[in-house]
Amino acid sequence: MKATAIGVWVLSLLVCNLSYAAETWRALDPDNTLVLDTTKGRIVVELNTAAAPLGVARIKQLTRDGVYNGLQFHRVLDGFVAQTGNPNNADSGRSQYPDLTAEFTFKLEPHIAPVFVQRRSDTISGFLEAFPLESEPYEIAVKLKRPPRAWGAYCPGAFGMGREEAVNTANAEFFLMRDPSRRLDHNYTMMGMTIVGLDVIRAIAVGEPPAKPDVMTRATMLVDLPAAERPQVQVMDTASKAFQSLVAKTRRAKGADFSICDVTLPVR
Repeated sequence: MKATAIGVWVLSLLVCNLSYAAETWRALDPDNTLVLDTTKGRIVVELNTAAAPLGVARIKQLTRDGVYNGLQFHRVLDGFVAQTGNPNNADSGRSQYPDLTAEFTFKLEPHIAPVFVQRRSDTISGFLEAFPLESEPYEIAVKLKRPPRAWGAYCPGAFGMGREEAVNTANAEFFLMRDPSRRLDHNYTMMGMTIVGLDVIRAIAVGEPPAKPDVMTRATMLVDLPAAERPQVQVMDTASKAFQSLVAKTRRAKGADFSICDVTLPVR
């Protein structure tokens, strides 16, 4: 891609981010929404195929295989993560499928247009639908004649793929963030964001393992649930004026400490 083409593309993205959708709310895509029923309640996660296509495909496969049903939250650290998804209910468990290549960063191709809300000297931050992310500045992409590189921001509710010490060892395990931990950024594959159930994640019994572990009673893709059983959930559209107002209000309240992890998208 030529530098001039990237320049036009960058300008188009900036113009796009200044326009607002007519509706405040948007429905979740049933094909990319994971519903986790647990002993503490229900968690609804929106998966992001642009950020982690391999990880999302694996989560869908194992969900439909029934692998996650009945598994324990075997490692839960207060102020950090709730970890589950290992077939042996312990670290290092694996499915029948091969390990995955790490997806710590992804390219912001021309058809991928986040809504940015914060700029620092070395990064810009925003949302791709409900997915919080950071990116290198677009000016760098222009100079290098390539799309910008982005990565998920590990805010409360972030949905990540577990792994061993080697980077290409993600397989079946996943974790949900109880609180922010930005040291995980571009170090663990982030696949999605919790839309409903952060309170449930924070209520899961703590321990390594917990004395009485909570359990995923059932994991289901929203599209696979009968229509009558599907949770009716809408989330604030990050392309809406209401979202811009929410960001402005949050920025005023937080002042110099403002970050994208301070922005919680309302649901209804």
